[in-house]
Amino acid sequence: MRREVLHRFLQNTDNTGRFVVQSKITGITYYVEPIDSGKPDKLWGDVDPVTKKLTGDYGNIRRGAVKPSESLITEENGFVNINTFKGSPLAEIDRRDKIYEKNYK
Repeated sequence: MRREVLHRFLQNTDNTGRFVVQSKITGITYYVEPIDSGKPDKLWGDVDPVTKKLTGDYGNIRRGAVKPSESLITEENGFVNINTFKGSPLAEIDRRDKIYEKNYK
């Protein structure tokens, strides 16, 4: 992976949700980037008493995920074995480690 991408990957993690995990079993480093392609389940802000419309976007600023177009995990940025899935990234890492342990030890 390119060095400048690694530097950007770990910036602003409260907003992006990106994090890095190094497996103690395999030594593999996993780069995790939650992707959010939809609208939030609940919108947060203030209801204007006159128009009865939601104003502001306070609770939706720090989503802990990025849009697909903002993803840094691409082949162009030097990543290999890129996968997407639904569910917990830590559970997926654990599942992969168990497969590795079973097949290579």
